[in-house]
Amino acid sequence: MLYAILCYHSEAVVGGWSAAQDAEVMARLDLVHQKLAAEGRLGPVARLLPTSAATTLRKDTDPPLVLDGPFAETKEQLLGFYIVDCENLDQALEAAQELAKANPGGAYELRPVGLFHASQLPPGHPSADGAR
Repeated sequence: MLYAILCYHSEAVVGGWSAAQDAEVMARLDLVHQKLAAEGRLGPVARLLPTSAATTLRKDTDPPLVLDGPFAETKEQLLGFYIVDCENLDQALEAAQELAKANPGGAYELRPVGLFHASQLPPGHPSADGAR
């Protein structure tokens, strides 16, 4: 079963990292990424841009309301996500615990994925290749 591991952390803390600190965290996370990829269990991974770049579509009104910024006012923001293939929740928790050792702080929320579409972007497209 596919699981989404949603990455929450203080955007102010993560955004305040120096380039060296960010590279260090990403290198530690990459060790876990490599392990999951070698096991054939790593799906798409995304690091989201800051909430200042977010737009929210409130679909509970007619017509829908478009708002600048994220929907929720919280201390921690959704900063990215992983899609991992796991036999069960216990295995998904193991993957999240490994990621947590590489990047302490914040929280990971795990949810089973009910519908999955692989990237439809053409090969060579910057977004398909993981470029920022």
